[in-house]
Amino acid sequence: MKTCAALVAMAAFAVSLVAQPAPAGGSCLNCHVLLLEELGKPAQLFKDDIHGQSGYSCVTCHGGDPTSDDPEVSMSPARGFRGRIDRAQIPALCGGCHSDATVIHKFKPQQRVDQLAQYGTSVHGQRLAKGDVRVATCTDCHSVHDIREVKHALSPVHPLHLPETCARCHAESEHMAGYEIPTNQFEHYQRSVHWEAVAKRGDLSAPTCATCHGSHGATPPGVSSVANVCGSCHVVFENLFNESPHYEAFSAMGVAACVQCHGNHEVRPPAPTMLGVAEGAVCVECHSQGEPAYTVAATMKERLDELRAALDKSEELLNRAEESGMEVSEGQLQLNSAREQWIKARVQVHAFRAEPVEEAVTAGLTLARESYQSGENALKEKNFRRTGLAVSLLTIVVTMAGLWLAVRSIESKQAGTRPE
Repeated sequence: MKTCAALVAMAAFAVSLVAQPAPAGGSCLNCHVLLLEELGKPAQLFKDDIHGQSGYSCVTCHGGDPTSDDPEVSMSPARGFRGRIDRAQIPALCGGCHSDATVIHKFKPQQRVDQLAQYGTSVHGQRLAKGDVRVATCTDCHSVHDIREVKHALSPVHPLHLPETCARCHAESEHMAGYEIPTNQFEHYQRSVHWEAVAKRGDLSAPTCATCHGSHGATPPGVSSVANVCGSCHVVFENLFNESPHYEAFSAMGVAACVQCHGNHEVRPPAPTMLGVAEGAVCVECHSQGEPAYTVAATMKERLDELRAALDKSEELLNRAEESGMEVSEGQLQLNSAREQWIKARVQVHAFRAEPVEEAVTAGLTLARESYQSGENALKEKNFRRTGLAVSLLTIVVTMAGLWLAVRSIESKQAGTRPE
């Protein structure tokens, strides 16, 4: 009974597939939907495939004759049947349509048609051309029979899923054996500010693997391109660094500048402890005491800490005044302007010169002092008001007491003059 029920259910599923507006798979779907496990799965998945929804069918990739129910005919090599596609043939097969603008632009006028050419320049494509079939092809990233648009939330190449998709190979030590590259990139990326933006805040513009490495033209960034990749988002920082004394030094050494201080996959939030000459600071990894750069690093750190302390002090005082019911909006504006100078000073650190940092810190300290003075004035006014209120209340009490005594005196005199 269970077997019959399963067959009925599968038959009903087959009918629903054929009834969909997607291309009729013909005998392919009618037959495969009744099969179990591996042979039946493609027919079950194809209902969600963008190609099926666009009018393509099984024979587009696999060949054969979908009009015949006879397997000898429908899967005859004479009818072009290819069956399982060899991994080495997948890029060319997909590129047959995706590299043809007259085909693709019927469905997506804005769709690029250079993916296959880009794939050929990638490490994946180059190794595949040499016979390495373990490298990623189109179906490893986009799936096979349930390929969805990139922007679809369930697509494996959607920004929210792309890191896990890349990690299926690159975090698998057994699969990556022999390639001589680490397998901890995904683990490190999950500790980065980029992962937090993507996974926790849902920021689809935050960097994923493809942002830095490319997608179809996936290749390890070279020394010079790393800064270019980072600079495509962090433009101000790149411009400051390019004018800094570190630019020529790093270029001469062939050192990737941004990753030297911030890392590559495990990009942590910038912390005050990165700057300066204390233990754990990045600067002391290259500079030693006695060098001019060592002094510059120490000075910048000292001045930034001074401004940060002044900001905290002003904020605490203004909050206290505001909680007392005083108007401190002007002081808050001054404090916000001081914070902007602190941020500017932190950004100017990437110029690796003390002068621009000092300029921003000096402006920030001036504003912080003004905001602190506003807080002090507010508290003084509060105390003055309280003193005035106390004096006023005391005066009122004394006046009322005097009036009461006067009334009592008048009443006593009136009582003494009354006839008995």
